[in-house]
Amino acid sequence: MPDAPSAERYPIPASSFRCEIEIERSRFITTVEPIACSEAAEHFIARIRSEFPDANHNCWAYLVGPPGSSDRSGMSDDGEPHGCAGKPMLTTLLHGGVGDTAVVVTRYFGGTKLGKGGMVKAYTRAVQEALQQMPRAERIDWRRLSITLAYPLLSSIERQFASFEVEILDQHYTERVRIDVRLPREHLEAFLKQVTDVSGGQAEVAVIDQEYGKYD
Repeated sequence: MPDAPSAERYPIPASSFRCEIEIERSRFITTVEPIACSEAAEHFIARIRSEFPDANHNCWAYLVGPPGSSDRSGMSDDGEPHGCAGKPMLTTLLHGGVGDTAVVVTRYFGGTKLGKGGMVKAYTRAVQEALQQMPRAERIDWRRLSITLAYPLLSSIERQFASFEVEILDQHYTERVRIDVRLPREHLEAFLKQVTDVSGGQAEVAVIDQEYGKYD
């Protein structure tokens, strides 16, 4: 496992998650969603707005990419005073240790004004508590490979799989063995070298494609 998140591998929300807090009789309902692109974030925000059409505000923020990346991000105060909702939400998200995440904080006003400082604290807390409570998964940039080799080499190659987090997808047995596998992109170069070394260059490896996935 890497010591810190990278562009190929980082924490994300495991699924949609919701929690609620109350501050000075105002309800703050926070919904978090894993997203893969800005368009997905926009669809999520629209869905929450349609779910809570009677709310006073549906403020939101999102980031696409690894934790702390602001290259593809967005935010909105949705009618709250400028800088009191979207900005603190995005700041909290950027420091929350997760990537590919969108969050909407739905507010039902309780009759007591919080003031600008109080609102910043409220929206910050709403996002912080959701990020702390939600289950997390890991986003992985996978590479799929096809390995073709002679039968005597099979056990030697398979012994390398655990060290590189290789997962077997399929196996075919004819005159030679073909194993379809996937592994995290970060291990690809080292694994290819290891296969070459262990097989004495006799194993044939083809990179099929890439895929993105997650696991708990």
